Amino acid sequence: MASEGPVLQVALDFINLQQALRAAEEAAEGGATWIEAGTPLIKSEGMEAVRALRAHFPDNTVIADLKIMDAGRTEVEIASKAGADIVTVLGAASDETIAECVEAGENYDAQVQVDLIGCPEPIERARRAEELGASIVGIHTAIDEQMVGAGPMEIIEAVREAVQCRLAVAGGLNSETAPRAVAAGADIVIIGGAIIKAPDATEAARRIMQAISTGEAVETELFKRGGEEQLREIFARCSAANISDAMHRRGLVPGIFPVKPGLKAIGPALTVWTYPGDWAKPVEAIDQAAEGAVLVIDVRGETPAVWGEEATKSCISRKLGGVVINGALRDSREIAELDFPAFSTARTPSAGEPKGMGMIGVPLKIGETTIRSGDWIIADDDGVIVVPGDRAVAIANRAQSVYERERREKGEIEAGRTLGEIAELKRWEQQGEDGLRGFETHGPEGESS
Repeated sequence: MASEGPVLQVALDFINLQQALRAAEEAAEGGATWIEAGTPLIKSEGMEAVRALRAHFPDNTVIADLKIMDAGRTEVEIASKAGADIVTVLGAASDETIAECVEAGENYDAQVQVDLIGCPEPIERARRAEELGASIVGIHTAIDEQMVGAGPMEIIEAVREAVQCRLAVAGGLNSETAPRAVAAGADIVIIGGAIIKAPDATEAARRIMQAISTGEAVETELFKRGGEEQLREIFARCSAANISDAMHRRGLVPGIFPVKPGLKAIGPALTVWTYPGDWAKPVEAIDQAAEGAVLVIDVRGETPAVWGEEATKSCISRKLGGVVINGALRDSREIAELDFPAFSTARTPSAGEPKGMGMIGVPLKIGETTIRSGDWIIADDDGVIVVPGDRAVAIANRAQSVYERERREKGEIEAGRTLGEIAELKRWEQQGEDGLRGFETHGPEGESS
């Protein structure tokens, strides 16, 4: 195993082995000398993942990220026999489990890394891990914590001062942050998404190696997570489909589509409820809305129109981000020519009268989705998605992660593979004795058949 200079470790957090091996080959070509069978890969493929990496990369260091919590001796043994040079145990495990891992590692010629993920006192736990014989301690920010803006950088120097053993750092690092981690004391930089989600993992790994070798950041647009200030930028990059995936297919406002394809509405909602044809409150809301807001108007999906060309021009003057109407608009050609993101369920030439019977800023429920003022609206050619305001940062970051993964998959498709091959769909089919496992079929009367 390499002992000089910063080491680049690629974390293969896939669920399909062949996909992981392709990414690993590219990453190794780009300079990643340590190859990690990530926890999802091991849970999906078992020790076969470690055996395959050992066979494919006989001269590289292979890590089995088991995150051991119990039965340390047994789990280190099986990983070592499969070909792992390094096995991970959680810092949250008992001293006895860590000690058992270390003893087993000595017996089977494997090093033990103690992963500090989730440890409430990481500095003290790092010291104790070293006392127990760990060769490596790892600072690790969980993916779910990364989505709300957390990162590993704040404690690297303190842990570095606390231990003499090698220090690994993981948790959303990229070509901009990796050199900072090394400067703060990291010996091993562990990177997953910034390499394995890149369309060209070789080039991504090469850029990161350049950054950690020279100590100079290499700018990247992706593979980093944002906060409140970056919400609009991230949502602009991601499609409504990306965001739907990030929300486990929740947040859809059904049946609402754009007047003109290719336009996208992005912004915090200002909600309006009104009666069919009563356009008073929708027009009043234009003057109340903040710059960049998206008006969401609920008319129960009915006509006459509560919106038209003049309301649209008023929105443009106020620099609003769009309008979403569960109901009808008119002047659709004129609105389309204005290139303003307008979405509705219906179009009609007939307008109603401004009676002022509605309300502004009240919660709406359209289909199964509740919309409140301040929730984020992302609407494109596929339809409208609502992101709860109190979860917007996490969902935006998850949506960007989906976007990044799809870029990698599209690159593989352009190289000649099909989506079915990439996803290995056959091996994931839920087959049972009757051809379906976990599903019931129903006859025309709703009875199970």
